[in-house]
Amino acid sequence: MPAVEIPYGAYWSTPFCRWQGSFASLHSIEFAVEVTRREIAKRAIDVDLLEHAVLGFSVPQKHSFYGLPWLAGAAGLGHLAGPTLMQACATGVRCLLSASQEIQMQMAGAALVVTCDRTSNGPHLYYPGPLAPGGTGTSEDWVLGNFGCDPLGGHSMLQTAENVAKKHGISTSQQHEVVLMREAQYRRALADDSAFLKRFMTLPFDVPAPNFRKTVATMASDEGVSQSTVEGLAKLKPVMEGGTVTFGGQTHPADGNAGIVLTTPEPARELSKNPKIAVRLRGFGLARAAVATCPRRRCLRRSARWRRPAPASRRWPRSRRTTLSRSTTSSSPRPPAPTSRR
Repeated sequence: MPAVEIPYGAYWSTPFCRWQGSFASLHSIEFAVEVTRREIAKRAIDVDLLEHAVLGFSVPQKHSFYGLPWLAGAAGLGHLAGPTLMQACATGVRCLLSASQEIQMQMAGAALVVTCDRTSNGPHLYYPGPLAPGGTGTSEDWVLGNFGCDPLGGHSMLQTAENVAKKHGISTSQQHEVVLMREAQYRRALADDSAFLKRFMTLPFDVPAPNFRKTVATMASDEGVSQSTVEGLAKLKPVMEGGTVTFGGQTHPADGNAGIVLTTPEPARELSKNPKIAVRLRGFGLARAAVATCPRRRCLRRSARWRRPAPASRRWPRSRRTTLSRSTTSSSPRPPAPTSRR
């Protein structure tokens, strides 16, 4: 199989904004269209070399039903086709894997991967229930509802963090040490007028209006990143009674988008800003962790069908179950559920 490489410099990202910030009113896919078109032109990438594309997001937007073909066509890349993927926190990695496999199977010589999301102003969805009393359906807040309830285990993302901290004996002070280390690393990226970020990010960044016809603000860098202190973190109490995770130890949801080109070594050198630098994808791995369970909740009861064993007549053949067991470390006869936990 051919090796897959990332041409040095053939990748980009918007600044990322804390939710309900400067990008809160921008349609995430339409915003990605504008950024993708501009960044490809900035790098003088020959779009005729691109033969495949992948789009990833985790929060739907209006018309996102049309996914990758919509984004590609609107960005002037109408010759591209490919999947639209959604796998919660693992979406970005899954998109890279999908594009890499397309190249390794020699179905495409080069692929574009674009990921985008807007956690701000998440959609409120209504599911009709014509057989329910009075025909009343059910609803959910896509972002907050799923932050607060994993239907497989019936627990929140915060509870997952607490369960992991308890299992491995990670104290609040140790979590805060990691926070301070990460913030210090981020501040180094801001040195010399954000020299590191400018390797892949256009700064200053012009924030468009929702109709993308004018600029309404300018950003110097990412927006909403905290600057913590030892003393400040020490004053914070855990969010959950008896827990360890504080507000200072959590990453805020954000809005933004990014893009990257994948190809084989020879075209990678042609597209690279520095042909002497090779960035090769070495491999991907998949693992399954135990469900981070907590006491029974309403959302767990709603998803009870996922816990009931399938009738013998509907179970997969033994050969299929064995394959899944080896590749996912799960012995379940059902398709593996999403593994990401925030």
